[in-house]
Amino acid sequence: GSGDEKIHYAVSLNAETQESEEDNNTEIQFHFAHFHIEKPRFWWSAGHGEQHLYDLEVRCGDQVERRRIGLRKIELIAETDKVGRSFKFRVNGIDIFCKGANWIPADALPQAATRELTEKLLRAAADANMNMIRVWGGGYYEKDFFYDLCDELGLLVWQDFMFACNLYPSTLEFLDEVREEVDYQVRRLGHHPCLALWCGDNELIGALTWFEESRNDRDRYFVSYDRLNRTIEESMRAADETANWWPSSPSPGPLSFGDAWHDDRSGDMHFWSVWHEDRNFEHYRDVKPRFCSEFGFQSFPTLRIAREFAEGEDLNISSPVMESHQKNAGGNARIAETMFRYFRFPMDFGNFCYLSQIQQGLAIKTAVDFWRSLKPHCMGTLYWQLNDTWPVASWASLDHGGTWKALHYMAKRFYTPVTVVAYPEKETGDILFKGVNDTANDVTILADVLSLSPEGQTTTLGALQGIVTPSAAADLGKIEAGKLRDGDILVFSWKASNGATGREHLAVQPYKTLKLQPPRLAVNASLKDKNLEIRMTAERPAIYVMAETDVAGRFSGNVLDLLSGESVTITFTPDYPHDLPRAAASLVVRDLYSSSTTGT
Repeated sequence: GSGDEKIHYAVSLNAETQESEEDNNTEIQFHFAHFHIEKPRFWWSAGHGEQHLYDLEVRCGDQVERRRIGLRKIELIAETDKVGRSFKFRVNGIDIFCKGANWIPADALPQAATRELTEKLLRAAADANMNMIRVWGGGYYEKDFFYDLCDELGLLVWQDFMFACNLYPSTLEFLDEVREEVDYQVRRLGHHPCLALWCGDNELIGALTWFEESRNDRDRYFVSYDRLNRTIEESMRAADETANWWPSSPSPGPLSFGDAWHDDRSGDMHFWSVWHEDRNFEHYRDVKPRFCSEFGFQSFPTLRIAREFAEGEDLNISSPVMESHQKNAGGNARIAETMFRYFRFPMDFGNFCYLSQIQQGLAIKTAVDFWRSLKPHCMGTLYWQLNDTWPVASWASLDHGGTWKALHYMAKRFYTPVTVVAYPEKETGDILFKGVNDTANDVTILADVLSLSPEGQTTTLGALQGIVTPSAAADLGKIEAGKLRDGDILVFSWKASNGATGREHLAVQPYKTLKLQPPRLAVNASLKDKNLEIRMTAERPAIYVMAETDVAGRFSGNVLDLLSGESVTITFTPDYPHDLPRAAASLVVRDLYSSSTTGT
């Protein structure tokens, strides 16, 4: 329009609007609107308060931009201490233990990664008591709706810049592109309250040792990496000087280039020795990370998912079809070899899928339980990984499409805000018990400990009690190794003063050595409203009871233990109500004993 026209500006926030008119001037103009909110409602990460969002609208003539913003303060606290360097997030002045997983693209085909699928996956994370998602640097910057959903669900986002596992150039032309990429993404996403951290890259420090070129000319590639990393940081700070920055994952800290895969003293750690180095699950207790941002163990998909890509004759772990759906060299062999260590081998492919998932859940639970018990020395565990891009054997806790694997049902329990963890002391074999509390208030925890025989007899070993503050895990006591009868399983139940309850078991010897008995599970399923209601009763102890169906959906609870004579009722809700009859017809209930028995 002509220069004498007026342009109308309006900014609205919290039911208040500030307006002005200015001459239409071709020069760039800056307009500031100041709002005073008398009683601000803060945005909190999940589990620590509400996720209040304010509607912000900015009008410039006929152009309108709308945002939902949250009022919050997130600090990355990475300070030198007597161990090394701490690593934790402080939200609105409260130190948060981060519980979550790593995110990869929701589907191998970007157009299939819809808002609906993304919401299903992120809601599954929140429903499993997670409060942080790490967007891995080997995928892509997610669409706006991903961050909108994380805002609404209270999922803090650790955002890698998209540089991963490789050697990158540092030419002027390339670095100019990097600056533009970083500037664009930080300005696009910086207003989201969920965005907790910008991280320079994924594993580029490690990549310096992975390739012959960089091993033979380390100085050149080291300098090239530093130039790239500094460019990313400078561009990020120019776009948002208030943003939290971390140079790389894993990293001991700024200008530190140590081995954060094995050194647990500083910064964030990627701990892969159990999977990639074929160590026992107990090795998770040999390290004490400040924050473990990657660790994982693979399993096979659920049988229903495997049938999506394999015919009946290919349902074998070493068939060509199955091996083509394993993209980590030697992965299937590692799953099977580990199974030999801990379990009796399963009787068929369906039970192999089940047992591989129980094994995966046991691995990650072993790590998370121990690392949570180190609070505040350790202040975060993000396992690898939440989701899959296609139907495949992998480290994910959600199958392709969002079906919960055993690990995800187990994660909902081991990530619960108040819990009790138990593990054997290396030197004595005594069982140590610790209370963990991620709520805002002190809780008193009472725990009862039993010795459970394979036949079902229980012997009381002791009652433990303690007050657990929000700031640190607390010792509840110990049970001497000699008190647990040989061949028995330790079972402990607990209740907390805030109403939280739980029950878990601990096998101090490999499950394959236990003389488990037929549990004689009675299963009764009935259609009720839009759900399948399943009642299960065990005559004798049933360990890792897991229900499955041939349709997509979710169980209200799964991977359960039943003592002699116990009953439990769970429900299954199909994603599509018309699938309910097929869910009932295809229901299978598995347990540890029945998965490997070959007798009658």
